[in-house]
Amino acid sequence: MPQLFIGLALYGFSMAVMVRAALGLSPWSVLNEGLEKHTSLSFGTLTAVVGVSVLLLWIPLRQRPTFGTAANIVVIAFSSDLGLTLVPEGLALPERVGLLLAGIFANALSVAVYVGARFGPGPRDGLMTGASALTGRSIRLVRTFIEVSVLVIGWLLGGGVGLGTVLYALAVGPVTQFFLPRFAYTRPRVTGSRPSS
Repeated sequence: MPQLFIGLALYGFSMAVMVRAALGLSPWSVLNEGLEKHTSLSFGTLTAVVGVSVLLLWIPLRQRPTFGTAANIVVIAFSSDLGLTLVPEGLALPERVGLLLAGIFANALSVAVYVGARFGPGPRDGLMTGASALTGRSIRLVRTFIEVSVLVIGWLLGGGVGLGTVLYALAVGPVTQFFLPRFAYTRPRVTGSRPSS
């Protein structure tokens, strides 16, 4: 359980760090921004609508919402707001580049930590794990495909793309795959004594 909450807290904080870097939205935020230009819905509302839509994609992937899915929404919202309070705005470019790189690394690490706890993924990470399990393809390949696809769709809809957007889309999959086996929780084996003959 602690691993789940540590991972989710780091996830939200890493999102705040990337926001303060101000070098490009995440691919999913690009999609929300693009959709905002073609609908009367707000960015926040679209974030929720897209999240629910992604959950519907879980059905053919045989994924089910769990405790981790609910915790994902609550903890990430709190920790991202906390991160935005702690990390200052208006930093110099070298500092922003450092924040971007640290944010991408921390975000991929946090996915491995909280998904590895095996309490269930959030909507978008569940799409990744479900598609990987169904197709037999690696987390690296599936996550990169999802992020690049979302980025392209968002860009075609008019969402803004920056250096950080492209770097995130290409890097988060490989880094997540590298860390995931290192944080995957395995239940300890229960060894019983053999009955004496």
